Amino acid sequence: MNFLDENFLLCTETARSLYHQVAKKLPIIDYHSHLPPADIAANRRFSDLASLWLEGDHYKWRAMRANGIPEHYITGNANPYEKFLAWAKTVPATIRNPLYHWTHLELRRFFQIHDILNESSAPIIWEKASNFLQNNDFNVQYILNLMDVNVICTTDDPADGLEHHAEIAANPACKTKVLPTFRPDKALQLSHPQLWNEYLERLSQAACSPCNSFENFLEALHKRHEFFHVRGCRLSDHSFPNCPWPPCSPLEAESLFHQARKGFTIPPSDQNRFAALVLQHIARWNYKRGWILQLHLGALRNTNTRLLRSFGPDAGSDSIGDWPQAENLAAFLDSLDSEGSLPKTILYNLNPSDNYVFATMIGNFQDGSHPGKIQWGSAWWFLDQLEGMRWQINALSNLGLLSHFVGMLTDSRSFLSFPRHEYFRRLLCRIIGTDVENGLIPNDMDLLSNLIRNICYQNARNYFPFWDQ
Repeated sequence: MNFLDENFLLCTETARSLYHQVAKKLPIIDYHSHLPPADIAANRRFSDLASLWLEGDHYKWRAMRANGIPEHYITGNANPYEKFLAWAKTVPATIRNPLYHWTHLELRRFFQIHDILNESSAPIIWEKASNFLQNNDFNVQYILNLMDVNVICTTDDPADGLEHHAEIAANPACKTKVLPTFRPDKALQLSHPQLWNEYLERLSQAACSPCNSFENFLEALHKRHEFFHVRGCRLSDHSFPNCPWPPCSPLEAESLFHQARKGFTIPPSDQNRFAALVLQHIARWNYKRGWILQLHLGALRNTNTRLLRSFGPDAGSDSIGDWPQAENLAAFLDSLDSEGSLPKTILYNLNPSDNYVFATMIGNFQDGSHPGKIQWGSAWWFLDQLEGMRWQINALSNLGLLSHFVGMLTDSRSFLSFPRHEYFRRLLCRIIGTDVENGLIPNDMDLLSNLIRNICYQNARNYFPFWDQ
């Protein structure tokens, strides 16, 4: 078998049939990404491979630093070609890292370049890609159409005016539905009172509502929740080390709010209880409006002070955390389930040691209202590689219903990341095909085709209320 040929990862006849006849042809629903709406609205055209490939991609930045590349060529002011050459020098060192596969899949799928990228081939690959960029209308719409992307959900702050989303929605040339996601992390960052107070001024202005009390603060968030709903949002997203719990009382929240408003530092335990109360409110709003709640749990963020000071967050200095997850998460979900206000929910863990915790947790709160109402999300961030995705698929199969899984997402800031869906689909077909060969499941192509079709596309199509608007 040749590297990245048409049967890449497809080691059985069943796997090859399932991928080529079913999975390959399906559109993409990318329900969690960090793509910039401004670039989609402007239908940005990319002038060179470096800006398209390396801008904001902390996966690549981490690899380049590990390969001894100076920061000048990563997040510094080196010219685009110099940055590309630094990446080309790094690529051979990424053997067995998913970046090696992703890099070459992207070269093939977007530029029809089948060369292996290294220092020697870099000049010719740069030239081929540059010619392709110049001779084709290589803009955002070209990428989305080429990848057959039905839906993209971006990640948006409640204070955002969503002007770019309005531009996209008004553009009939954009065939992809691009929807915002309500991500209120900054509203809960009482650990940095100065930044939090500055943020509340922005939130107040956006909501046309003063944030001078906890009740007013909730009202402002609720107004933005409604604003997002009118503009097509159907998901909220929240990132915590672990699920905050227990909640403080409204009276305690009022006191903590005023302390933070005055610039006092709030103890971590009280920050956690404040966040739990606010999260409960948002979950209830989600339930009433038919939104999905997403919880991304387990990231240890911004561990490198030097990079945080020089670049800011999302510089590539985050890691897997090791907090206990089960008890708080169960209590939070149970509080909503007990009062009949638990929305559809997707749980994502970053620490693979929590796989079986999350795979069993979703089963505790299914209620028969929708197949797979509570989802365990696809292998996330450091885990969206072959081994991590296989672990997630196997654990979900062993402890839940793989058949109702809503499948893959990119979680990416790069427009070239859509082949990660192909990567996932090939692996899924490989796993199912191997099970057939080993006599673990029947060789029933109708049954298996439906399974693949559902996981790769139809389950997400049925789960997310993107088509009710």
